[in-house]
Amino acid sequence: MSTTALIGLGANLGDPAHMLETCLEALIPLSCDARLQVSGLYKSAPVDADGPDYFNAVASLSTHLEPMALLHALQAIENLAGRVRSHINAPRTLDLDLLLFGKLQMNTEVLCLPHPRMHQRAFVLRPLLDLGLAQWVIPPFGTVEQLEAQTRDQRIEKLPTDLQIRL
Repeated sequence: MSTTALIGLGANLGDPAHMLETCLEALIPLSCDARLQVSGLYKSAPVDADGPDYFNAVASLSTHLEPMALLHALQAIENLAGRVRSHINAPRTLDLDLLLFGKLQMNTEVLCLPHPRMHQRAFVLRPLLDLGLAQWVIPPFGTVEQLEAQTRDQRIEKLPTDLQIRL
């Protein structure tokens, strides 16, 4: 049985747009049908952090992996991209967040689903609108459309070019 997972992609060091495109290639094997959908590409100000602006997108994939296995696979991709976890909210070469895993709700020391701050972040909510998920409910907060309306004061810009998945 497969589950739809939503993954937040972010980077603000090096060549962030190129890093996100490279990351998409690494996500394909995690999908049970070797396909993924990707939102538009956005540029946003860091939240609760210093450093350059982030490039962000959201990918949707169907997977046979369990949530913890998917999380570990995402962290392995981050590590291969040179991710250094020096301190909370440090600038990064790549950040992959497991946002949603079907309708699963869980809260452990390692993984919280839905992602605990996704409902407050324009750089997550606007890409979800791109994916046609306006009416998707983020428990217990509300629909993506309702929540995105509450983040319009955050600085975010949709970039004119989309990420390209190279097969």
